[in-house]
Amino acid sequence: VQLVESGGGLVQAGGSLRLSCASSGSTFSIDTMGWYRQAPGKQRELVAVITSAGDLTHYVESVKGRFTISRDNAKNTMYLQMNSLKPEDTAVYYCNVADYYNFAAMNAWGKGTLVTVSS
Repeated sequence: VQLVESGGGLVQAGGSLRLSCASSGSTFSIDTMGWYRQAPGKQRELVAVITSAGDLTHYVESVKGRFTISRDNAKNTMYLQMNSLKPEDTAVYYCNVADYYNFAAMNAWGKGTLVTVSS
């Protein structure tokens, strides 16, 4: 499975970005998917997860109310709408297939997309 992230960039605090994750996998429509991020000097962390049908989502506490995860199975694409961005959201953002029960990433990581939020 090849996952390609896009949509990152430089934005001022309070701004918005929309990330996309395009999948080449044939099982995308039945995979639980997640967004993860790694800030400079920190471990990679889960940001949000969405079930295969898009009916259930989970967010890390720090992004609740600001980020929205969604997917379009017809396009094999997942999205992350990020609003009210904060400097602490600065990180490389990755997408991956996620374990349904513990949200652990299941595949090798792609290149990610860099989000930089200036204060």
